[in-house]
Amino acid sequence: MAAADELAFHEFEEATNLLAETPDAATTSRSDQVTPQGHVAVAMGSSGSYGAEEEEAAEEEGGDQAALLQEKPQPGFWTFGYYQSFFDVDTWQVLDRIKGSLLPRPGHNFVRHRLRNRPDLYGPFWICATLAFVLAVTGNLTLVLAQRRDPSIHYSPQFHKVTVAGITIYCYAWLVPLALWGFLRWRKAVRERVGPYTFLETVCVYGYSLSVFIPTVVLWLIPVPWLQWLLGALALALSAAGLVFTLWPVVREDSRLAAAALLSTVVLLHTLLAMGCKLYFFQPLPPQQVAMPPHATALGVNTLLPATPARATATS
Repeated sequence: MAAADELAFHEFEEATNLLAETPDAATTSRSDQVTPQGHVAVAMGSSGSYGAEEEEAAEEEGGDQAALLQEKPQPGFWTFGYYQSFFDVDTWQVLDRIKGSLLPRPGHNFVRHRLRNRPDLYGPFWICATLAFVLAVTGNLTLVLAQRRDPSIHYSPQFHKVTVAGITIYCYAWLVPLALWGFLRWRKAVRERVGPYTFLETVCVYGYSLSVFIPTVVLWLIPVPWLQWLLGALALALSAAGLVFTLWPVVREDSRLAAAALLSTVVLLHTLLAMGCKLYFFQPLPPQQVAMPPHATALGVNTLLPATPARATATS
């Protein structure tokens, strides 16, 4: 019957020739897939050439997919998607970077060991916001506590300190790294071996370096002047050391004069920021005015008044 002839299996000349040339090969079949007519699936051994051709085809396909991914257009810097990648960090990464800025070590590069070519703006943004808020609040609390100790001190809420603190901190955390990045780019053109960090890496380094001042500002509420200056000096030393250790691998290939001038400027600007915050937001209070008791005041006035002689009256 015609139907029985159609269901009969036939040997193909192509398969016969392949099996004759490669006797070690084995034919494979799958019950859930239908092999197109005219094609035979042949599994070759490790020494066959068909497996190598399949691997090359797979590699070419993977390369085409990677090329398509690379050709995907990047969003413009004016769009939200461009900045979204700079905030793509988790809590553990931020805490690890804060820890690295609080405990600087010689030979430990913050950019290479902490950022790892993935700078973020999330940490620096919130560190600067927290520092500005804490500066304004603690500056007002200092006057409140001083008024409770001495009622003669007049206190009124100073809300303008929030604006001053925000402008100062954010300008320092952005303008100083911008100037530093521009200077290093200029030095790279002069000396080819000087390789600067990117602008975002520089901003990230400066932002995380300010984290040590947050607990220091809170401890400045202790009304002991010498302790306040000691805590400020310790925080400044840790923060400046982190900047120097991070910038040293970049400037060490430059001339000694340029390297010394750059690092000295970085430390000087950091010192001016710390001292300016201490002197402006924690102004030295006026000396306490000790009021004399009323009876003591009256006694002193009577003592100073000269005695009036008694007048003799003549009686007639």
